[in-house]
Order: sequence, then structure tokens, then C-alpha cells
Amino acid sequence: MCPEIGATLTMTMSRTMISKEKETADLSVDEVGEFLAEYTAWLWGSGSTAIRIEKNVGRMAKTFGFEMDVALLPRHIELAIGASLTGERTVIIRKMAACGISFDINTRLSRLSWEIADGKIGFEEASRRFERIKEVSPTNRWEVLMLASLANASFCRLFGGDLAAMCVVFAATCAGFYLKQIMLGNRADVRLTFFCCAFFSAAISVGAELFRWGGTPEIAIATSVLYLIPGVPYINAASDLIDRHYLCAFGRFCDACVLTACLSAGLASALLLLGMDLF
Repeated sequence: MCPEIGATLTMTMSRTMISKEKETADLSVDEVGEFLAEYTAWLWGSGSTAIRIEKNVGRMAKTFGFEMDVALLPRHIELAIGASLTGERTVIIRKMAACGISFDINTRLSRLSWEIADGKIGFEEASRRFERIKEVSPTNRWEVLMLASLANASFCRLFGGDLAAMCVVFAATCAGFYLKQIMLGNRADVRLTFFCCAFFSAAISVGAELFRWGGTPEIAIATSVLYLIPGVPYINAASDLIDRHYLCAFGRFCDACVLTACLSAGLASALLLLGMDLF
């Protein structure tokens, strides 16, 4: 590299660093606190664990030059942020974002925190990118519907179901998952949604037993509602428990248990209504 190009690059990097330092120095506790609180609410809502939230928010606050503590509650977050130089402090309470579990949003938000920590973007650019992340469109509903149906049919095969049972599970999952998309899209209560979807899928799968489709109809019935199992809340509850976030772990575990009870009630109601005695 010639000396002139090296000197130019050095001067450009120096100007960029000075500009970012100036921007950081001009930041107020309130605007950074509002950004971090909203970020935390969305990261929690998208299905992140408590330890990831602490690390992501902590590295951004440190980069911006602030001290931060965050308390995660089952439905709210409480974020305390302060400037060590001026002594200015504030506490912000924010309700968890109801964006639904999304690994795409989760990944984008984590990447944003690293770009801030690595000095690639400043506060203004981070705020703009965060707004764009909040507007990210969900995965195509028909693609999700087909993949969920195929996955549940694969579970049926893993548990010993034959081809007929797999076809029944595919149809039952497709119908139940489509109902789930409709009900959640219309903001129906998630507990009622799980009950109705489990009832609908189980009622369809009972046809394998009534009409003797294949040799494993009982496996088709048992696996027709597996797509409703709240696996992410259970896993996150275990992770939070290991990391000593007991309140978060208990809240997530209770939510998962309630949803599991709702789908179990839907399954049992369908069997009872159709006169099945598998127990």
C-alpha cells in the first residue's frame, strides 16, 4: 500500500471515530433509555432468553457510554440507566412486545447489538435499523403451513406411524395450523386458540380410527396435536432457570403449562365428543 493511500485511510478512520465519539457524547439518558427499553421489549417478545437480553443490552449501553441494569418480569421490563460522568439517571418501564416468537427478528436484533458494540454504526443509524427490524414481514404463511404439516407428519413416522397415519396427521395439522393462523391474525386469545386448534386437529385424526385407515390410527391421533407443543417457552424457562432468572423462568414455565393444558383439553374434548376411549 502506498503511503498516500495509507495516510488517507488513517485520516478517514480518525474522522469517523471522532464523529462517533461526538455523537455518543451528545446522547441523553432519556433517548438511549427509550431505545434500549424498546429493544429489550422486542427481544423478549421474539423469544430470546434472559441471558441474551442482558448481554445484548449491556454491550450497547456500554458502547454508548452509560451504565445499565435491567429487571425482566413476566409481562414488563424495568430498565435503569445512568451516565457516570453527569450522574443523570432514569428508570423506564415497558410492556413486552407482542410480536410473537420469531428467530428472524431475534437474529436481526442480536446482529444489531454487535454492530453497535463493534463501532460499525452509531446511535442514529441503530435507531433507523431498529425501526426497520420492527417492520420485518413474517415468513410466508403458506410456506410455514406446509413445513409445519410436513414436520408433524414426520413426527408421526418417528413414533411408528404408517403411511396412512402420516397422511391423516398431515391433513389434521394443515387444518389446525390454518385455524391457528386465522385466530391469532384476528387477535383471538392464545389459550382459546390452542384449545380450538387441538380440538379441530384431533377430530380430524379420529377419522383414522373410525374408518380404520392404516394399521396405526392411535399414533395418528396422539401426534396430530404435537405442532401446538410450546417448545420454545419450555426451553427458555430451563435456560432462565440455569442462569438464575427464577421469576422469568417461572413465568415462562407457567405460560407453557397453561398452553399445554389447553391443547390437552382440546384433544380430550374431541375424543369424548366422538366417543373414543383410548385411555
